[in-house]
Amino acid sequence: MSDSSAVHESREDSRGGDGKRTGPATFYRQVVAELRKVVWPTQEQLITYFLVVLVFVLAMMAIVSVLDLAFGKLAFAVFSGGSNQ
Repeated sequence: MSDSSAVHESREDSRGGDGKRTGPATFYRQVVAELRKVVWPTQEQLITYFLVVLVFVLAMMAIVSVLDLAFGKLAFAVFSGGSNQ
């Protein structure tokens, strides 16, 4: 069996069933059904998650800024010959 036929067969198997494509209306109904299964966060959870992400992003920005400043000063000291002008 060649590689291309193996790939083709595995794609048919992953779709399941007889290999026919799902129509747009059926696809939409399936998407809506899946979205109804989702457990959505409460407003309190959403605010908590937002604040945690915000604090984490600000902390990472501070760390990267300090490292950038330090490496910039180090590179300037190395390449300028160490003399202050």
